Amino acid sequence: MRHWSLITAAAIAMSPLAAQAQDKDIIETATAVGSFKTLTKLLGDAGLTETLRGPGPFTVFAPTDEAFAKLTPGTLDALAKDRSRLRSVLLYHVVAGKITAADAVKLAGTGRKTVEGREAKISVMGSTPMINNAHVTQADIAAKNGVIHGIDAVMMPPGR
Repeated sequence: MRHWSLITAAAIAMSPLAAQAQDKDIIETATAVGSFKTLTKLLGDAGLTETLRGPGPFTVFAPTDEAFAKLTPGTLDALAKDRSRLRSVLLYHVVAGKITAADAVKLAGTGRKTVEGREAKISVMGSTPMINNAHVTQADIAAKNGVIHGIDAVMMPPGR
């Protein structure tokens, strides 16, 4: 498990995108990656762009565009119409502090309080880090104010 995380972290750290991302904040980095278009639009709609441009550090478990496409029809439209609920859902994907994939392996079986206020559980399935039931598909995307992990599902806060 740890072996995968270190290899992934090393490969990403050596990539040109990682080096470039170190100069960019979370929003700029997510935009440059290209697979988070829906997320970055919704962050703007929810008024959270400036927050994630702040000093941080933040860990963003970022649903990919494919993850948003898997939502039940009408869910995304309903979220877009309810700014309070949208903010809650988006902030449920953000943890204060920087958690790398290697850290996630060490934290497996524990929970972390999200910026939204509720806890999300960190686990590892095989060699893949997870947050709640979402698998990390892109790990350790470095930004100057934190780290982004692409995930394959949109997490809904409990009770939402």
